[in-house]
Amino acid sequence: MAKFTTTIHPPSGFSLGLKELWQYRELFYFFTWRDIKVKYKQTYLGILWALLQPLGMMLIFTFLFSKTWKIDTTPVQYPIFVLAGLILWNLFSASVSHAGESMIKNANIISKIYFPRLIIPCSSILVAFFDFLMGLLIFIVFCIVYQQPVDWSAIIYFPAGIILVLLAAFGTGTFLAALNVKYRDFRYTIPFLMQFLFFASQVIYPLQVVQQTWLKYILAINPVNAAIELFRYPLSGYPIDGNIIMIGTASTFIICFIGLYYFRKTEAFFADLA
Repeated sequence: MAKFTTTIHPPSGFSLGLKELWQYRELFYFFTWRDIKVKYKQTYLGILWALLQPLGMMLIFTFLFSKTWKIDTTPVQYPIFVLAGLILWNLFSASVSHAGESMIKNANIISKIYFPRLIIPCSSILVAFFDFLMGLLIFIVFCIVYQQPVDWSAIIYFPAGIILVLLAAFGTGTFLAALNVKYRDFRYTIPFLMQFLFFASQVIYPLQVVQQTWLKYILAINPVNAAIELFRYPLSGYPIDGNIIMIGTASTFIICFIGLYYFRKTEAFFADLA
């Protein structure tokens, strides 16, 4: 009886590997559903934690900034303003944090069987997106409660902001995931990076309050700012700052390319280093 040997070679050049990812598409469901179950297993409130986190932060920031420091966000009421920023920020932060450590947490699987390694950080981002959907539901409810007008253009701008965040999170997450496999020190820099980027994002303040033009454009390099700018547009009706969108979009695609390129170039050694 003839014996067949299948040899799996790493790609000779840079490739997205979309065909291979599609062949292993069931693994996306497996890893995502597994992580969701593990995250909320043996918790009394379960999935409600995905709702309580943005709500708790919204209450704190509303008390501090709208009552004490008087940040003007007219015509958007401040609770709606900050909640819109928070749900997008939480999506980015959770995606990057989970994806950045995903390769280390799944080291036992990586060293035993072959499958497209990109599935692991991508499934981590899907887990964060699941939590985001819960936050988006709360956001819609609060818009109704506060009678916040939402322009019909939200059909375009809401998805545009969400996609921009997901692309930025994908690029950053895959880059950190690959770095963490070889240099474990980077896992300790992720919390610091997230704290820095949070205050550099227009979550609790509008970017328009920044008086220095040069500083505003530096902050616009943070892709989350462009995403929030798009997401809030149907609420405020103010003209979008095209420079912020262009800088943020360019930054997103650069980060996305660098992260994916570095991940693809180093994934052949993951099984040896994990």
